[in-house]
Amino acid sequence: MNQFKIPIGNAIEATIEFFVDHFSFATKAFAGIADNGISLMVSAMMFFPPWLLILVLSAIAWLLSRNRGITIFTMAGLALIWNLGLWAPTIDTLALVTIATLFSILIGVPLGILAALNNVFYRIVMPILDLMQTMPAFVYLIPAIPFFGLGPVAAIFATVIFSMPPAIRLTCLGIKQVPKELVEAADAFGSTKWQKLIKLQLPISTPTMMAGINQTIMLALSMVVIAAMIGAGGLGGEVWRAIQRLDPSKGFEAGLGIVIVAIVLDRIMQKLGGGSKKQQ
Repeated sequence: MNQFKIPIGNAIEATIEFFVDHFSFATKAFAGIADNGISLMVSAMMFFPPWLLILVLSAIAWLLSRNRGITIFTMAGLALIWNLGLWAPTIDTLALVTIATLFSILIGVPLGILAALNNVFYRIVMPILDLMQTMPAFVYLIPAIPFFGLGPVAAIFATVIFSMPPAIRLTCLGIKQVPKELVEAADAFGSTKWQKLIKLQLPISTPTMMAGINQTIMLALSMVVIAAMIGAGGLGGEVWRAIQRLDPSKGFEAGLGIVIVAIVLDRIMQKLGGGSKKQQ
C-alpha cells in the first residue's frame, strides 16, 4: 500500500526552477557584481608584496581597535600564514567573506529596520529566520548550483543566505530595545519617522547591530570550508583538498589559517562594537 506523501520536495524544486527560468536577469546581475568584486579585491591585494600588506592590515587593525594585543596578533598570525605558503588562499578567503558580508549587511540591515518598525513584517520574517538558522549549512548549496553553477559566485550566494539572519535579527532587536521614553520624547518634539530612525534609534542600537555584523562575519567564515565543495577555493579549498588526499598536515595548516583570520576579525569587530557603546 502506497503511503501518501506531502510533495514538499517537489514544491521546492518547482520554485527553484521558476526562479531560474524567470529571474535569470537578477542572478546574472548578482553574479556580475560578485565576480567583479572578488576579482578586483584579489587583484588589488595580490598586487602588493605580502610583507607590505601584512603591515597595512596590522595598521588597520590598530586604527580600528586601538589595541596593541590585537595588532601584534594580526601581524604575527598573518606572517605565519605567509610562512606556511597559504597567502594566496587567505586573500581569496578574505575576498569571499568580505563580499558575502557586504551583501548580507546591505540586505539584512534594511530588513531588520523594517521588521522593527512594522509588526506584520516582524511576525512574518521571524519564523523564516528561525528556519534559516536551524537549517543545515549544506542545504544552502543546493539552490546555489542551479542559479550560478559551480564556482565562487555560487559560494557567495550560499554564504549570504547562511550568514544573513544575525544581521536582520540583531538590527531589529537593537531598534526595539531603544527606551520608549526617548521615542516618546522624539515624538513630542515633532520628529518624523525618518528623523527618529536616523538621529535616535540607529545611533543607540549601533552596538547591537555591530554584534549582528560580527556574527554575520563569523558565519560567513564558518561557511568557507563547506562552500569549497562547490568551488569556493581559498583556505576552505585547501582543507577540502587535504580531506580528499588524506593529508592531515595540509588540512591542519589551512584550518589554522582560518582560525587566525576568524580571531582577527572577531576581536576587531568586538572592539568596534565596544567603542560604539562607549560613545553612547
